[in-house]
This record gives sequence, structure tokens and C-alpha cells, in this order.
Amino acid sequence: MSSSDLEKLIAKADKLTKLSLTRWSADWRSATLLYEQAANAFRVAKKYDKAKEAFEKASKGQEMLSSPWDAAKHMEFAAGLAKELANWNEVADLYRRASELYIECGRSQPASDALAKAARALEDVMPDAAVQLYIDACAILEEDGRDQMAFDLYRAGTSVYIKLEKYTDAAALLLRLGVGADKCNAINSQCKAYLSAIIVYLYADDFKQAEKCYNDCSQVDAFLCSDQNRCASKLFAAYIEGDIEEIRRLAQSSTVKHLDNVIIKLARKLPTGDVSALKAAASNDQEEPLDEHDLT
Repeated sequence: MSSSDLEKLIAKADKLTKLSLTRWSADWRSATLLYEQAANAFRVAKKYDKAKEAFEKASKGQEMLSSPWDAAKHMEFAAGLAKELANWNEVADLYRRASELYIECGRSQPASDALAKAARALEDVMPDAAVQLYIDACAILEEDGRDQMAFDLYRAGTSVYIKLEKYTDAAALLLRLGVGADKCNAINSQCKAYLSAIIVYLYADDFKQAEKCYNDCSQVDAFLCSDQNRCASKLFAAYIEGDIEEIRRLAQSSTVKHLDNVIIKLARKLPTGDVSALKAAASNDQEEPLDEHDLT
């Protein structure tokens, strides 16, 4: 079909959805079939702007026909075409709408997947929006009791935060991953997430927060008895001793090498601050001040 013929299909479909003196009810079934036909033809012809609009209308039609699953699929197609057109705000909006439609069907996995697709599309151009989409995608799975399916999404969000140099947010997301892992008894993932969060704080040269994180995580028995805990403990000892070579050696250890690549890269750059200052502070803490009023 030529472009003009496809435009006529759209016009005919639009007319079927409008009420008039001679049409007292909209014929959404016939209109939706025409929208779908035009959308697919426009897509094959690589007229992506027209195809996107037609898929949006087809999605609306399926909604009116009480078929949210088909409506969601059409909305995903529209979102993918918005990506081809580099209409980034529309990418986020259309995938979010697709996600909502999947939730109407009671399908958490495709609902989460839709947001994850949007996040991946936006990572380079709208990273802040992307990381929020990852977090929202995780929340959908967690609400459905499918925490383990969210692990990779948390890791992806962490990676974006690190690229943005938002290290506190990155560590917080890793700790959320750890909580999710705890719920489904994924001990290895949990311990790796906790060690990763500690390394992020150390890379950000926030020793106090790293230490607090370590102490909090060590309240969890699974982490307390883990290789990741022992590695973290040795790291803190090396920092307090001001032993740069030991820090670097630990950053190359097998325990660290089994973490995600983005965390391994941070670990290899440790230490980022002046560890000699920590050693001096530790020495001062160990020296008790003389109390001139104590005569014993």
C-alpha cells in the first residue's frame, strides 16, 4: 500500500471511533483492525513516526475492547519506534504506559521488563530517568514476591549511579539488593552486594560510612561468616594500618574478582584517599590522655 492509502485507512478508522448523527456507537473492533494494519505497514516501510502513532491508536482500541494484553503489546511497539526516532521522553512515557497495561493483566514480569527496556534505552541520554525506571522495575517484581528476578536490574541501576558518580545512591541500591537476596535466601548474592556497597563507600573516600555499612551488615549472620566479610575486615585493617600495598593486594583477591565488573574497576583504584591520616587517627585513639586529677 502507498502512504496515501495507509493514511486513508487511518482516517477511516478514526471515523469509526467517532459518534455522529448516523453512528450512535463507536466501532472499535473494526477501527482497531485498521489501525493495526496501517501500523504494521508503516513499520515495514520504515515510516516510524506514522507507525508509532498508529500503534498508539491500536493500543487505545484494544483497551476499548477490554484487551489490556494486546494494548500493552501495541504500546511497546510504539515505544520501540519512539526509540528509533530518538524521542526520549516519549520512550519513557510509552513504556510506562505499557507497563501499567501489563499490570492490569496481572503480569508483573512483562510489566517490569517494559520499564527495564525503557531504562536501557535511556541510560546514555537520560541517566537519571533510566535509574529511576530500573528502581521502579524492581519494585514491581518485589511487590509480586519475585525479588530474585530483580537482582540484575538493581545491578544495572547501580552501574548507572556509579557512572553519575552518585556513590551514596549506588551503595544504597546495593544494600536494597542485599535485602532482596536475604528474602529469597540467595546468600551469595547478598554477601556480594554488601561487600560491593562497602567498596563503593571506600572508593568515595567515605571511610566512616564504609565502616558503618560493614558493622550494620555484620549483624547479618550470613554475611558475618562469609568470605566477603573476611575480605572487608582485612580491607579495614589495611586502611587503619595505612598499608597501601595490602589494600591493593586485597583489591585483586579472588573474592573481589567475583563481584560485578563495575565494582571490580572501583576496587582496583583503591585507595583513593590519604590512608596515612587514618593510621594517625587510630594511633591517637589508642593513646589515653593523662588525667591530671587522677592520683591513683
